[in-house]
Amino acid sequence: MRLVSIRGDGAAEPLLGVAVGDRAVTAATLGAALPQTMAALLTDLDAGMGALRAAADPTTISSVGAPLTSLHLAAPVPRPGKVVAIGRNYPDHTQEQGATPPPEPLIFAKFTTSVVGPGDEIRWDPALTQQVDWEAELGIVIGRTARRVSEADALDYVLGYTCLNDVSARDLQFGDKQWVRGKSLDTFCPIGPAVVTLDEIGNAEDLAISCVVNGETVQEDRTSNMFYGVRRLISHCSNAFTLEPGDVIATGTPGGVGVFRDPPRFLHDGDVVQIVIEGVGTLENRCREEQLA
Repeated sequence: MRLVSIRGDGAAEPLLGVAVGDRAVTAATLGAALPQTMAALLTDLDAGMGALRAAADPTTISSVGAPLTSLHLAAPVPRPGKVVAIGRNYPDHTQEQGATPPPEPLIFAKFTTSVVGPGDEIRWDPALTQQVDWEAELGIVIGRTARRVSEADALDYVLGYTCLNDVSARDLQFGDKQWVRGKSLDTFCPIGPAVVTLDEIGNAEDLAISCVVNGETVQEDRTSNMFYGVRRLISHCSNAFTLEPGDVIATGTPGGVGVFRDPPRFLHDGDVVQIVIEGVGTLENRCREEQLA
């Protein structure tokens, strides 16, 4: 199942939707008793998903659903409780920065105010940063509270997977000597377009992942090359802190980011960035420089 969050006229928060192919309907269209938002679904995942599956007939959605291109989608989890990010989790990305493989998952955080959805603009003030970079990542969306879970049981706590762009202001990241500010500017965490549930995606630990900037593929790899896969990351994180429903884990990026190219290459006003993950979808955002001062 592919779950989306749809911005509706006058709605206090985005409405939960179900997508089939290139069309989607709100859960409310399928039944008044169904969860109406992603937050409502995550309060009781088993009951909510059971009801959605019973009501979501693919033929009906394909025939009566609105085209996804006509809908204003929010991030599928509009405001995660936390975004847990993993650094240096692909060999090529580790090598391009002259680093050594981390002996265990390298964790940092992105503030949740950086989260935007598909089609939203990635915006920054050029007076603040002039080194904005792309990072294609597989996002894990947690569906159940996870604390000290084993790798064997880790997938029991997952709602599904999504595309994520860990946009990074490299001059701030490296100038600060730590990563949070440069990774957390408003709009620097596009997520979407959908959360694809485990039953549909199959093995998330062997998916093609790429980043495309203005039609040019700048990153390309497979999630099977991650040093630490989905199960290990969930178990490792949950043994340090509680993962809650709606939390997102950004699993790291492949080689090919802009800052380590020769010469370095960064994003500019008008650039279009696409994160493409096999079986998950394509997340597209346009870049926009804005003078805030």
